[in-house]
Amino acid sequence: STLLFFALAHVAYAYNMPGMSTGRLPLNKGSVNQLSQVRPATSWAVHSSRSQRIALSMSAGSAGLKAVPHGGKLVDLIVKDKSEKERLIKSADVKIQLNDRQLCDAELIINGGLSPLTGFMNEATYKHVVDNMRLPGNNLLFGLPIVFDTDREDLVPGKKVLLMQGDLPIALFTVEDRYKPNKVHECKKCYGVTTLEHPGVLMVATERGEYYLGGSLQGLNIPVREFLCKTPAEVRATLKPGVDVVAFQCRNPVHRAHYELFTRALDAPEVGKDGVVLVHPTCGPTQADDIPGDVRYKTYVVLAEETKNPRTFWEYLPYSMHMAGPREAIQHMMISKHF
Repeated sequence: STLLFFALAHVAYAYNMPGMSTGRLPLNKGSVNQLSQVRPATSWAVHSSRSQRIALSMSAGSAGLKAVPHGGKLVDLIVKDKSEKERLIKSADVKIQLNDRQLCDAELIINGGLSPLTGFMNEATYKHVVDNMRLPGNNLLFGLPIVFDTDREDLVPGKKVLLMQGDLPIALFTVEDRYKPNKVHECKKCYGVTTLEHPGVLMVATERGEYYLGGSLQGLNIPVREFLCKTPAEVRATLKPGVDVVAFQCRNPVHRAHYELFTRALDAPEVGKDGVVLVHPTCGPTQADDIPGDVRYKTYVVLAEETKNPRTFWEYLPYSMHMAGPREAIQHMMISKHF
């Protein structure tokens, strides 16, 4: 069986999101059940503390099975054949350097972290997610839109764009849609406010380009960072089947309360005697006054070395923080189902 426990500290920055004043998530039982469909007979519990940290606890009785990916299937868009990679690179019409946030989104699309997405959202999907927190067609829960922004006028449907990290090609992006978003509406729906004091609103208003592009991705390489970010499939392969996993996620250096939380969770009656902890912090861009991801990573390395607990595994998530309160809590729970 499996117990997944997500401590989402970023929810403290929720800025008047619906339901936050009551300490409750704006979700119904059906929404939570959709998030918690890990195994048959899965039970669920959602609760919010005074500091607005949210925990999702899920346990089930079918040993030996992995968590079911969001949407039912783990996407893998990374091209394995070398000659096919070379062909795709040569087919590109233009090269674009990815910024840090785009790099995180592209990586999570091609490695399956944002399953069931296979590319950046077109206008119809973008609007549906903004307004309904669900994907069109299958009505699958989805917290935040995943978009590719640009100011360039030459990037139009039909163009093949080689997405680059320096000299390293990350993915071939086939543009299928180009649209001008209503950013005020997007911010109001996703962040609950439209004022620039909110870091997510500030990012959308001042960092993102005028246009959004939608289209499919074909993965060429995983980005190179100081810290290794394993794919969902690679993380799954390190976790023994039939062993309970307590999964902990945060965006800041682990403090004592965090450490006590995820280590003592191993003593919970729902966790078997061979249970392990998976610490899975985000190491991508965040708000301006947070500790940078590469520095946060170094604190995790030191803590892992000092504690040396064989029941604790450390992995790193290339996720770009939005500070979007409950909607980002949904996004994190959704992503964590894939690992």
